[in-house]
Amino acid sequence: MDTITLGNVEITRVVEVAPRGLPRGFVFPDVAPELWRAHENWLAPEFLDPAADEIRTMIQTWLLRSEGRTILIDTGIGNDRERPGMPPFHHLHTNYLAELAAAGVRPADVDLVICTHVHGDHVGWNTSWADGEWRPTFPNARYLLPRVDFDYWNPENGHRTRSGRRMTNVFEDSVAPVHRAGQAVLWEGDHYDVDAQLRVEPAAGHTPGSSVVRLRSGTDRAVFVGDLMHSPLQIVEPDACPCFDEDEPRARVSRRRVLGAAADEGALLFPAHFPGASAAEVRRDGGRFAVKEWAAWQ
Repeated sequence: MDTITLGNVEITRVVEVAPRGLPRGFVFPDVAPELWRAHENWLAPEFLDPAADEIRTMIQTWLLRSEGRTILIDTGIGNDRERPGMPPFHHLHTNYLAELAAAGVRPADVDLVICTHVHGDHVGWNTSWADGEWRPTFPNARYLLPRVDFDYWNPENGHRTRSGRRMTNVFEDSVAPVHRAGQAVLWEGDHYDVDAQLRVEPAAGHTPGSSVVRLRSGTDRAVFVGDLMHSPLQIVEPDACPCFDEDEPRARVSRRRVLGAAADEGALLFPAHFPGASAAEVRRDGGRFAVKEWAAWQ
């Protein structure tokens, strides 16, 4: 189990789906192949499979222990979901709860779930099927959700979204049940303080309510960026957008702002889907950024 300690916060990586390939042209349809070839020397083989023309990605969540509380950042895909618009997630069955148990955490131990945004691979384990209905997986937890995303993805509000069919059933089975149970906290504004060391801030674009979680503990800094980036290519080419971004111009602005702050603060960057070392310290490189150093897990 990969663990790293920053200041007074212990961080453990909990993997739901091991690294796999996704078609590069599907995920990044508007990014020229020449850009990938220009960075192939360091992206391959961990993040890019040139022969298969696939990017490498994984599904993982972050387990934090901070100020005596057990906190999850995002909850993956979940089991037994009806996902007709997302075939890789359709009726998926993983050992996520067993992986969480291997990290020493039972569902009842979780105090807070932070969802960086409402997408099917970030809210899935919010709930589990029990007694004929979807119920909160973590019975003692509060679920922190961006109100903007809650309203945007609520089918009752009738928003037309870029993701369309890919989001079928996600709100109904993974978000609405925790709200009905009275466990949802819908935050809004320019930040939400989790504790003295963790703060949630908006970073809109990937979804309207996409957010990042900033860690400041002692002299250590980190930022958990959710889906602000799907490939390390976006560190060196921050204007590159995947097909999953609802608002590409806003996503570019958010990505550059968060990368800039991370570079200036020396913060470790934790994206949701990078395989390998997964987390990286970045530096400025002219108008772009570069990987300064990959995380060293314990």
